[in-house]
Amino acid sequence: MESEPTVDLIRAQLRRMRIAAGLSQEEFGKRVHYSGSQVSAVELGQRPLDRPDVVAVRDSKDPAGPVLAFDPRAWRSFVEFAKRP
Repeated sequence: MESEPTVDLIRAQLRRMRIAAGLSQEEFGKRVHYSGSQVSAVELGQRPLDRPDVVAVRDSKDPAGPVLAFDPRAWRSFVEFAKRP
């Protein structure tokens, strides 16, 4: 698996926003149907290689598990939004 600056930024933003909301990993996990350890894995995990027409994001502790697939333009828009202070 690879680590990229954009993915690192997204993981950091997810953690920052979770903490700002006053949620533990377990509390946030309940809201998104993940366990606390899965939230931790997402915050600390790595992203798999992408197809050129799809950006795939998944839980690093469950590499055979479900994938969220994004259109590259939508993903870039999300990343730009996540960069905002």
